[in-house]
Amino acid sequence: MSPEERYKKLKEYLSAENPVLLDVIDEYEALDNIGRKIGLLEENETYTSHISWWPMISVLGTFSAGKSTFINEYIGKEVQKSGSQAVDDKFTVICYGGSEEVTTLPGIALDADPRFPFYNISEEINQVDEGEGDRVNQYLQLKTLKSPRTKGKILIDSPGFDADSQRDGILRITSHIVEISDLVLIFFDARHPEPGAMRDTLQHLVATTIKHRDANKVLYILNQIDATSKEDNLEDVIASWQRALSNEGLISGNFYSIYNESAANDAGGEVLDRLKEKKNADMQRIVERMDKVSIERAYRIIKSVEGFAKEIKEKQLPKLHEALRAWRRNVLWSDAAVLGLILVLFGLLQSQFDLLSSAVGSLVFGGIALVILLAAHAKVQSFFAHKAAKSWEEKDPAISNAILHNAGWWRALLGFGPAWQKTSKKKLDTLSAKSKKIIQKLNDQFVSTATAADEPHDEELQQQ
Repeated sequence: MSPEERYKKLKEYLSAENPVLLDVIDEYEALDNIGRKIGLLEENETYTSHISWWPMISVLGTFSAGKSTFINEYIGKEVQKSGSQAVDDKFTVICYGGSEEVTTLPGIALDADPRFPFYNISEEINQVDEGEGDRVNQYLQLKTLKSPRTKGKILIDSPGFDADSQRDGILRITSHIVEISDLVLIFFDARHPEPGAMRDTLQHLVATTIKHRDANKVLYILNQIDATSKEDNLEDVIASWQRALSNEGLISGNFYSIYNESAANDAGGEVLDRLKEKKNADMQRIVERMDKVSIERAYRIIKSVEGFAKEIKEKQLPKLHEALRAWRRNVLWSDAAVLGLILVLFGLLQSQFDLLSSAVGSLVFGGIALVILLAAHAKVQSFFAHKAAKSWEEKDPAISNAILHNAGWWRALLGFGPAWQKTSKKKLDTLSAKSKKIIQKLNDQFVSTATAADEPHDEELQQQ
C-alpha cells in the first residue's frame, strides 16, 4: 500500500470516528516529506505505519496469571481458553466482527493486512530469528466477534511469559506490542512464584516498559490475590510485589490488585470484605482506563507527531550531520592524496618530456588529470559513504539510509552548512506547534470552559 493510499484510508476511517484527527493526517504527510527529503524514510515509507491507529490494549504477563480469564470477563464471553484448557502459545488479536460467535483466523491474516498492528511482523521476526518469521501462524492468531467491548478497539492476549525460555521472536513481538499499544496491562500471579524468583521476567516486563517514553500507559496488576485469604496476609503479599517492582524501577502508581470473583478461594467475614473492597476499587480503575482507551489513543496519535519531530531534530539530525561531516573529511583527504599523486606524476613527466612546452600538451595533461581526479573522487566518496552507512545499520537503519541519500559528489565539495539543518529544524518546529493546536481542538471536545457570554451578569445575579 502506497503512502497516498494509506493517507486516504486513514482519512476515511477518522472522518467517521473523530474528524478532529483529520488534521493529523496532513501533519504526518508533512512529516513524511521531511523524512524523505533528509533520507530517513524511503519513498514508499510513512511514519503513519509506525503507530497503531486502532485503539489497542495489550495484556502481557506470566504463566497462569489469569490474563485470558480477565479478557473473557471484560468482554463477557469466553473468547480465550483459560486455566487447564489453555493449549496454545500465541499472541491473540481480538477485535470486532460481524458474528456473535468467535471466528478464529491464522496469523498470516495479521501479517498481510496493513490495517492491523502486526503488518509485516514476519520480517521483523526473521531479523532476530532467521526462518521463524515464515512460521508466523505459530506466533499469532486473529479472533473476531460482535461485542460492544471490542467495538472500536483491539485487545491482544499474550502467551505466558518466562524470560528464561522465550524465543527471540516472542521477545521481538512483545517489544513491538508495548511500543504501539495505547494501554498495556502486565499481569503477575499472587500465588506463585515468589517475586524474588522472577528477576529475569521482571527485568523484561517491568524494567523494559518503565523506560518507555509513555510509561503511564503501563499498568501492573497482581492477580488472584484471593490466594492470600487463608493466611490473611493480603497487605504483606502486595508489599512484597511492590518491593520487587520498585527494585526494577517502578517506584509509584499504576499498581493494582485483583482476583476473579467467580473462581475465588473460600474466604469469609472480614477477610472477604477486604478482598472485595480492594478488588472492586482497582477493577473499576482498570476498566475505566480500558473503556477510555479511544480518547488516550487520539492524544497519542497527535502527540506522536511531536515525538517523531523531536526524535528527528534532537537525535537523528545531529547524528546524521556528524556522520556526513566525517564522511566528507575522509573524501577530501583522499581527494588531496589523489591530487598529490597526480602532481608528483606530472612533475616526473614534465622533467622528462616538457609537457607544458605547448598549449596542446597542457590541455591534454590537464584533461587527463581532471578525469582521473573525478573518477577517483566518485570511487572514494562511494566507498566511504557505504562504510559509514554500514556502521549505522544496526544502531539506526534510518540514519544508515540517510547517509547514502545525502552522500553525493557535490556534498563532498560544498559541505553541510548551517542552513542544511536549520531549514529542516524550522519545519519540524512548525509541525510540533501545529500538533499542540490540534490537541487544543481535541481538548475542546472534552473540556467545557465558561465564556463571558455564558456567565450571568451582575444585574441577573442581583435579580436572583
